Amino acid sequence: MVKLLSILWNSFRMALQELKVNKLRTFLSLFGITIGIFCIIGVLATVDSLERKVQNDIKTLGSNTIYIDKWNYGGGPDYPWWKYMKRPNVKIEELDALKQKSELAAYAAFFVSRNVNYSYLDNILNNTSIYGVTGEFNNIQTIDIETGRYLIESDFLRGSAVGVIGFKVAEELYGKAEKAVGKEISFGGRKVYVVGVIKKQGQSFIGGFNYDDCMIVPYRYFASIYSPETSSPNIIVQGKPKIASSALQDELNGVMRQLRKLSPTQEDNFTCNDVAMFSEQVNGFFGQVTAGGWAIAGLSLIVGAFGVANIMFVTVRERTSQIGLKKAIGAKRSTILTEFLLESAFLCVLGGLIGLTLVWLLSLVLSSVLPFPIYIAPNIVLLGLSICIGLGVLAGIIPASIAAKLDPVVAIRTK
Repeated sequence: MVKLLSILWNSFRMALQELKVNKLRTFLSLFGITIGIFCIIGVLATVDSLERKVQNDIKTLGSNTIYIDKWNYGGGPDYPWWKYMKRPNVKIEELDALKQKSELAAYAAFFVSRNVNYSYLDNILNNTSIYGVTGEFNNIQTIDIETGRYLIESDFLRGSAVGVIGFKVAEELYGKAEKAVGKEISFGGRKVYVVGVIKKQGQSFIGGFNYDDCMIVPYRYFASIYSPETSSPNIIVQGKPKIASSALQDELNGVMRQLRKLSPTQEDNFTCNDVAMFSEQVNGFFGQVTAGGWAIAGLSLIVGAFGVANIMFVTVRERTSQIGLKKAIGAKRSTILTEFLLESAFLCVLGGLIGLTLVWLLSLVLSSVLPFPIYIAPNIVLLGLSICIGLGVLAGIIPASIAAKLDPVVAIRTK
């Protein structure tokens, strides 16, 4: 153990000495390693942070959740929008029938939305959403209340003119979120009593529900003002625990076909959109982006590896007499080999640490600009350091082998 620590210390000391004596040569050789690690860690950290953000946005749509709509959310270049335009919209009556017939659904809610202009005194907020929902909506969606309360059962039964507003709406109209509760909010000649404010959610990358910039009201109140048919209606269904979303989707597809009395030869005039599909698409997309980052970084790492190998060849030549002296007084081949391999690995780790520091500094800058924080996960750091160590061993294996095989008599005489 003491011998191993001695070899490690000597290798580390030699690596620092090489950097100190030949600053420019070592810097240029390590530059490729630094750039390669910078690219790998930078790409992996950015992609991981962005994927984390998008996946969290997808989770806001609900877990194990199916959206029944006339539209297919899959989209694509060959999306036949005209075909879906002709389909009938889902109706509130279908929600009630679906609850009775479905055995796999835990919760189901009807959802409609419109864009309106809100006002309070002299403050006006244009082009903001109003959501009309039924009672089980908050069982499917996670709606955290900052101040006040959420809608209660009596609000839904009576269709009361009460609403829960988003954090941005509260700040824009009332100055501070806590001042909104108990106030009235006006739109289209109507007034709604604000009973709660939703916690700040942040910008979403996938659309969906924008809780910062909306007001949620009971469906019956919404339907007394606007036509649900022209308000993008859909039914949101969440499966029971341990029920696969694919099984829920199949059951709902059968129930909807039965409700709409479609014959076996008729195609569906609705779509049961599975939220899990979006998560799989995101994983595939970010996997391709990560592969591209590896390809770019790989070129830099190859260049850096050749640079480190060149340093080690020169180092072996410069220390030939020292190597001969060590072998003459009893140093084994394995000891010489280990020393040079560790020195090569230390040089690569040094270049990697510089690259990692640059990524950390860049992440601080980008986190203040981008709508999501750049997070460098510990496993990414360990991966980067592992690559440096592996690359160092590969780059130094040939020079280290040459040093280990030197004849001590010949080596001592070398000048």
